[in-house]
Amino acid sequence: MLRELLSILRSENPLGAMGEEFRRMLSVTYHMTMVAGELYFGKKPTPEERSHIYQEDREVNMAERRIRKLVVSHLSIPSNRASVPYCLILMSLVKDVERLGDYAKNLSEVVDIHPDPLPDDDNVRELQEIRVGVERAFQAASEVFENSDREQALELILAGRELAHRTDALLTRVAEGPYDAGTATALVLGARYYKRIGGHVLNVLSSVVMPVHKVDYYDEDEVPEAVTRQAPGSTR
Repeated sequence: MLRELLSILRSENPLGAMGEEFRRMLSVTYHMTMVAGELYFGKKPTPEERSHIYQEDREVNMAERRIRKLVVSHLSIPSNRASVPYCLILMSLVKDVERLGDYAKNLSEVVDIHPDPLPDDDNVRELQEIRVGVERAFQAASEVFENSDREQALELILAGRELAHRTDALLTRVAEGPYDAGTATALVLGARYYKRIGGHVLNVLSSVVMPVHKVDYYDEDEVPEAVTRQAPGSTR
């Protein structure tokens, strides 16, 4: 079904306009995540950078509302009822991308709670590696989705699941570490926000490899089989 959805989103009809909005949302939230990461890990924020993140978050929210309006208008026409499954998938994915903007904004705000530099230790280096993995998956997500690349999507999902496990272990080490309250709070928030950003990116990627009713369930044991069960050239 993903291939059919992508075909519709590239068309000239109203669903094509939804596709353009969705691609724009992915691009904006990726930029927000990159900027937020720089600020979280020590770049001195300028007033322009801070205001721009909030402006981009508003853009993402408005794009989500435009897509919702387009979906309602499109489905109000009886002859378009066949598009219902595709619209439902799109609405689910759009909500994930909207949440990406929220978590990027939240990540950028940690500096307001803890403006001091993060410690130079193994836990922060581990969080840096988690950040790199999340950003790499996010950067690839748009192309993987556009190309319906099941093999790369599965690779990124499995890597993302491992990053989530590493984040959980990191939280335990931070809780047991010798940090003051402000530093511990900053590290816990950073780890949680990166886990949630990674999770919503994987939700988007799950649409490439999972059947429609299991989109977002990238953490289930059957994810690897979701690809191997499909013969080459098959559609979902």
